Amino acid sequence: MTPREHIPVLLEETLAFLDIEREGIYIDGTLGLAGHAEEILKRNPRARLVGLDLDARSIAKAQEILRPYEDRVELYHANFKVLPEIEIDFSAVRGILLDLGMSSYQLDTPERGFGHSAEGPLDMRMDDRNNLTAARILDKYPEPQLAQLFREHGELKQAAKLARKIASVRRTQKIESTTHLRALVEEVCHWIPQRGKIHPASKVFQALRIEVNQELDGFGELLTEAIGRVGPATRIVVISFHSLEDRIVKHTLNRLARTEYGPGVIDILTKHPVVPSDAEAARNPRSRSAKLRAAVKRAHGS
Repeated sequence: MTPREHIPVLLEETLAFLDIEREGIYIDGTLGLAGHAEEILKRNPRARLVGLDLDARSIAKAQEILRPYEDRVELYHANFKVLPEIEIDFSAVRGILLDLGMSSYQLDTPERGFGHSAEGPLDMRMDDRNNLTAARILDKYPEPQLAQLFREHGELKQAAKLARKIASVRRTQKIESTTHLRALVEEVCHWIPQRGKIHPASKVFQALRIEVNQELDGFGELLTEAIGRVGPATRIVVISFHSLEDRIVKHTLNRLARTEYGPGVIDILTKHPVVPSDAEAARNPRSRSAKLRAAVKRAHGS
């Protein structure tokens, strides 16, 4: 899939919740290939965009895509967790978007090692400046730590068995390719392909990717701090793709929406998470697990 074929998930729903008709700054904290960002800039000539991404290759491609709007765009090769530290006028921010999914471009680039369907190195780094790779984790983490990783970040039932298998195999050979790891997972989980059933390697790869990039570390605190910096009526939209992320988003927004004395600093706009329609899921199968939650910053004392 080329960058221009990238399909932004829940596009119309995201733009509606962000209320993009307003003049001001819109922050895309996980820019990817700028699918949502491009539409914001295209539909609102009074919008400015601040985009962040940990993946230098994504930033470079997004820069090409957003070139027609470059006078209204500011891009940073950085983790969205540094968002509160960026020197921008937070009072002018009208919306914050965090789309936590992998781009199809990343998944379909075998040499990045994010997907298990093609041969590639077990890398999985969003940021090449990171020294930790998935292969290094499999080689160096003690068996109990691997089991905990697969259980907590991958929600894999056979976590202990897989960790035991990896510990046994690595005594005689390194596990360095995506297909080698996939074969081990299929053996341990006794995998038989079935329609509608998620391949267990997807859970294992998810766990490793989260660990390599420290995706969940401090995420709730970042969301809280970012919401604290922006002004009233700012919209916040978060799209997550697995239950671990969604749980953090849900609990953080619920905590910010209520205090022991009454209403909190935000109003939640989505009583239940918004999910893709059947038509979108059919058009873009990778959107199936997406869940969107949205909130708006309350006016002081309202």
